[in-house]
Amino acid sequence: MSPRLVLATHNAHKVGELRAILAPGLPGLTESDVVGAGDVGAPEPVEDGVTFAENALIKARALAAFTGLPAVADDSGLAVDVLGGAPGIFSARWSGRHGDDAANLALLLAQLADVRPEHRGARFVCAAALVTPDGVEHVEHGSLIGVLATAPRGEHGFGYDPVLVPTNETRTCAELTPEEKNAISHRGQAFRALAPAIARVLSAG
Repeated sequence: MSPRLVLATHNAHKVGELRAILAPGLPGLTESDVVGAGDVGAPEPVEDGVTFAENALIKARALAAFTGLPAVADDSGLAVDVLGGAPGIFSARWSGRHGDDAANLALLLAQLADVRPEHRGARFVCAAALVTPDGVEHVEHGSLIGVLATAPRGEHGFGYDPVLVPTNETRTCAELTPEEKNAISHRGQAFRALAPAIARVLSAG
């Protein structure tokens, strides 16, 4: 079966997570309906936007043009209060190497080593974008507020999940089950908000 929707990510974790998030809002959607950019051999565009929304749109536009299918992309990251919102759009390459989660975590924790618990506020931020080959564009946002732990904890998730403890939680995002995380995550919020627009596009097609 040919895919009906392409997610602009080469990260297998994100593909699985986003399928799970979208499924309840899109009855009848099968795993083969939704694939990642890596599954279709799409190149990764240069993300030179200065906001999460701009970068999400850059990725979705490039993928829609490459595949001729509706494309969904997100750009997300960690915004730390005492760092003025950094790492922000540079979250995935904070240590200088894109996607080196361990190095990014180590650098961030070193930078915050002397910051007291009451000043370790942070939030995950996500912008999710839908772009169709005929130019329809839609963007939604989500955020997950919490505080930063002093050391990584947990085996689930990826990125900065092991250090963000959501508000009203004692566990980090990496200690939550995937279902618990999806229910409250910044990405879950943004993609659930985007799901009705995706459903309209797919039903029209």
